[in-house]
Amino acid sequence: MSRIQLALRVPDLQAAITFYSKLFGTSPAKLRDGYANFAVTEPALKLVLIEGAAGEDTRLDHLGIEVTSTEDVQAATARLDQAGLATTEEKDTACCYALQDKVWVRGPGQEPWEVYVVKADADTLVKQPGSTCCTPAGAALAEQQPHADSCC
Repeated sequence: MSRIQLALRVPDLQAAITFYSKLFGTSPAKLRDGYANFAVTEPALKLVLIEGAAGEDTRLDHLGIEVTSTEDVQAATARLDQAGLATTEEKDTACCYALQDKVWVRGPGQEPWEVYVVKADADTLVKQPGSTCCTPAGAALAEQQPHADSCC
């Protein structure tokens, strides 16, 4: 199963968790300091909430497509490269408190999109201040990404 991911940077994480729990009728699948995600079945959605600065408006952090395997990520990478889009691959990336393989691409409005697979949950991962959660292969793109200061 694949699903769309919507990552939002929110000024009040607890208020956002309360609202989205009511909206989707489910609790977060994962809660960490400054981070929550919802694995919504219907509609098929991974909603990621990243704590932003108090008083700022909620804003888009990034978009994604969660797929079921590394092979799916590799196929997406090949398809995007064949289409002439600039991509950046990351393998075994510690991100969103999970081990992931992914590929990043920019949309027409420069919005960051990722195609990713969660290979393993990694509850012991801790976001370090200033971390991009990106492997060295993603460092150049991370400097250009709005998600560069998040753990997703």
